[in-house]
Amino acid sequence: MCGIVGIIGKKQVTSEILNSLKKLEYRGYDSAGIATLNNGEINEVKCEGRVDVLEKNLLKLDTSGNIGIGHVRWATHGAPSNVNAHPHSSNEVSVVHNGIIENSTLLKKDLIKKGYNFKSQTDTEVIVYLVSEYLKKYKIKDAVMKMLSNLQGSYALGMIFKDYPNLIIGARRGSPLAVGYGPGENYLGSDSYALKSMTNKISYLNDGEFCILNNDQVEFFDEQGSKINKKILTLSSDEKNYDKGDYKHFMAKEIDEQPNVINNCVNEYIDKINNDINIFNFPWNEKDIRNITLIGCGTAYHSCLVAKYWLEELTDFEISVDIASEFRYRKNKFKNETLYIFLSQSGETADTFAALDLCKKNNMKTCAIVNVIESSIAREANFVLPTHCGPEIGVASTKAFLGQMLVLYILTLKLSFLTKNIEQKLYKEKIKDLKNLHNKVKNTLLLENKINSVANVFSDAKGCMFLGRGTSFPIALEGALKLKELSYIHAEGYPAGEMKHGPLALIEDGMPVIVLAPRDNYYKKTISNMQEVIARGAKVLLITNKSEDDVFSENIWETIEVETANNDLLPFLLTIPLQKLAYFSALKKGYDIDKPRNLAKSVTVE
Repeated sequence: MCGIVGIIGKKQVTSEILNSLKKLEYRGYDSAGIATLNNGEINEVKCEGRVDVLEKNLLKLDTSGNIGIGHVRWATHGAPSNVNAHPHSSNEVSVVHNGIIENSTLLKKDLIKKGYNFKSQTDTEVIVYLVSEYLKKYKIKDAVMKMLSNLQGSYALGMIFKDYPNLIIGARRGSPLAVGYGPGENYLGSDSYALKSMTNKISYLNDGEFCILNNDQVEFFDEQGSKINKKILTLSSDEKNYDKGDYKHFMAKEIDEQPNVINNCVNEYIDKINNDINIFNFPWNEKDIRNITLIGCGTAYHSCLVAKYWLEELTDFEISVDIASEFRYRKNKFKNETLYIFLSQSGETADTFAALDLCKKNNMKTCAIVNVIESSIAREANFVLPTHCGPEIGVASTKAFLGQMLVLYILTLKLSFLTKNIEQKLYKEKIKDLKNLHNKVKNTLLLENKINSVANVFSDAKGCMFLGRGTSFPIALEGALKLKELSYIHAEGYPAGEMKHGPLALIEDGMPVIVLAPRDNYYKKTISNMQEVIARGAKVLLITNKSEDDVFSENIWETIEVETANNDLLPFLLTIPLQKLAYFSALKKGYDIDKPRNLAKSVTVE
């Protein structure tokens, strides 16, 4: 969600900024722009639309310079347009901004009284004129500090200055920002991926910090302006996972990578010699934990819902699940015996990070399950469990969802064993099943052709429903979310038993309904619920697992059978056809699968 790049060096930087912006396209955006500094002048080019439009516009104007900033914008204040695109500039300064300035209206009124004329509808423009005002009275460091002290809300900022041609300033509060180091040049970026083609040496700003970059030096400061030291991290130089290879879309590649993702994650967490789960560095005694609260947004929230069933079944902990954006605004009753687990693919999800920050301020036990171990959430949590999924570029999460569920399930088994809620024999059997899960997923992916053949019905539908019970209910929610994200079809997930309490009124002749009915404890009840919607004219796609028993129902439109497994692992297998269904439905409609409209990969605003 929005992306920042800044480069200062000894050579022309425009092409490098452009290439980095292309890497940030996966975050989701609606406009783009670049500003460079050359011969004492700020040169700005920006446009509504994609980076390739910006690239064509750059050919028409001189944007040379050895210092510059770039941005891809996901609209918050002001509709997508050339005027609202970043950077925003005055005669003195040019600014790119991720986040939301909550007091921008009040600041704008004051600045208008002082004679500033606003061109855009963005909150970002107040930053430009506010720092311009302070530059009349203060040297640059103090002017920036004064400006930052007036801002309420969240921001990651990159700024260049007409009268200071040898520096870029970055600042962070609530929205991630990284600094990269190179020979004779240094970099600013909203994430490491944007900088990785230029450097593998990275530092991250924490909330309230700002930095000053020269071509040969980087200085970091805290909120009071005192100089601080930052740790330099070395990133992996492996780039192959960022390439689509022979795939048309990153999403298709990432779906097909899931067997390897599961295998990699299992290898990381399971000691094959002792047939045990090797989470040995758990920082708390399990006897000190009575409650577990799982917190996430979107797809991560759905993985939390699945884990709730596992934890309740296999442990004696009191389990609750919360949407991060709701959690921090309620009156929470924090208890020392509660473990708070935060899930985020990017590790930068603003609402999830804010919930984590609230828990830390109340001295709670915090655990992060993330895909990016250098991320803000990973750095702030007491304990981190990586998902080992590798980079996920497609906006609609697929392999990260399976990775999150897998780590949650592995943690559930370990806690169950430590608390003596599961016998050793059964514990070992479940670990053995985990070792073969990647093969089950691999075989389930072979259903692609059948899923493709039924996708026409969904791509033409005006709406549909996904039904399930038990752990299949959160998978139904996830299936509906994927179809909404990619195909822009109204889709809802429900517990199958809730249909008769209202949603059944929506069923009409020919309406597609996906029923998730694996051969678990809920199977017969779900089949009964399925018959209720068939009787109202629904066109039912039944997704179940292979069995020698026949399905106890008639008039089913189509049936897809995934591989069979123990009940705990069925959510992983049921997810696969839903991901493929959403993908093929969007493909048939000709939509931009990796960059669905209005959405962003890394949601860095509340």
